[in-house]
Amino acid sequence: MGCLWRKTLSFFLVFVPIYLHGASSQAAAPVGPRKPFLERLRRLEEQFRRFQEVTWTHLQSITSNYNVSYDVDARFRSLAEESRAVAQAVNRSQASVQGELAQLKARVRKTQRRSRKVDTRLRTLDLALGERSQQRARERKAQKAQRDALRDSLARLEGLIHSQGARLAALEGRLPVAHPGTAALGPTPVPTPTQPEELGPSSLTLQRDRQELRAASEHRGPPQDSSAPLHGRQEPPASGSHRVLSGTATAPRDPPQQAWSPQGPGEICGVGPTLVFPNASTKNVVFLSPGFVTALRALSFCSWVRTASGRLGTLLSYATEDNDNKLVLHGRDSLLPGSIHFVIGDPAFRELPLQPLLDGQWHHICVIWTSTQGRYWLHVDRRLVATGSRFREGYEIPPGGSLVLGQEQDSVGGGFDSSEAFVGSMSGLAIWDRVLVPGEVANLAIRKEFPTGAILTLANAALAGGFVQRANCTCLERCP
Repeated sequence: MGCLWRKTLSFFLVFVPIYLHGASSQAAAPVGPRKPFLERLRRLEEQFRRFQEVTWTHLQSITSNYNVSYDVDARFRSLAEESRAVAQAVNRSQASVQGELAQLKARVRKTQRRSRKVDTRLRTLDLALGERSQQRARERKAQKAQRDALRDSLARLEGLIHSQGARLAALEGRLPVAHPGTAALGPTPVPTPTQPEELGPSSLTLQRDRQELRAASEHRGPPQDSSAPLHGRQEPPASGSHRVLSGTATAPRDPPQQAWSPQGPGEICGVGPTLVFPNASTKNVVFLSPGFVTALRALSFCSWVRTASGRLGTLLSYATEDNDNKLVLHGRDSLLPGSIHFVIGDPAFRELPLQPLLDGQWHHICVIWTSTQGRYWLHVDRRLVATGSRFREGYEIPPGGSLVLGQEQDSVGGGFDSSEAFVGSMSGLAIWDRVLVPGEVANLAIRKEFPTGAILTLANAALAGGFVQRANCTCLERCP
């Protein structure tokens, strides 16, 4: 910019003398008629003034351009200094980064070496864990096989117990009763302690069975096969003692005490309160509270039942939020009159024969189920009338639902239908979370002994309204 200013100034210094010299030459030349000198001088002054103004304008523009160029140079210099400072900072940063990268590479190499060692150890541990897991899997399989074998053995044992109980009850029925004028069977001689070689578990059992059979007074029909559904009716009991043979003959027991006093031949007394359902109103419902508080893998339901309408309604209904038929005993949809559907987790069910209940008399029923092999049994008046397996094997009845008597629930605690209602009476109802053996069922049916461990009885019953009546009858035959 300084060079440009110098060139412009030198141009004006050269141009102005030349211009003045030309103007003076024109004034001195004799061209045409002469004008007055003052007029020429005025014109020259005017031209000089205009030239001066133009020159001043050019000089001002040059000066302004010079100032701008000077500022730009200063800015360029400052930018150059800043760039140099930035370059120096970048160089220092690069140096530090390179140093850190070198350290990082060294650390990465160390880490890689350590990771290879860790990988080797992990592979070794993985192999060891794989071997241990395989060993544990084999152990779990062996334990599962053992558990399955134990469950199978338990199921076979339960079936054998029920079968033996039914056969013993049948043998008890076939034993003749001593009448007046006839000689009763004498006591079986018991070996003395000095003859241990003549005693054995089987002989002791037979001797105890004979002693109990001689004291029995109820007659039963011929032995039934417990491997398939059985039908038939119980013969009327004879008068006299009501002691029966317990289904468990593994150890001697004390003679049972009579817990009731019959008022007449064949009367059923001392079984507790009675619920009377007089009609098929949907308001006739009884709730058992608190219901099932834990999951059930086994169940025994026993009760004295008398029907009044010639048909079987709903005895029991258990509903949860996800299934309103978790546990049901009802007879509406049964194909055979008098049969009842035993439902566990709808739609799985078994049809049970309960034709003896249609005669309008009191009958004792027990419905028993276990998830072990899905075994189930039906006892009517101490007689095993149906049994089976593979029914809801391994299933659990969940807790927290609604348990009612006399109505079938289509929703939790509601959705009743009068065509499914129970009409009749129930007494001595109880529920266990285990399998009752035949001896316990027989003792319960003759009011000899109440099995321990009941989780629900009629003491848990809460009337919800309607026409259901709670009666305390000394004997069931005298209930309304």
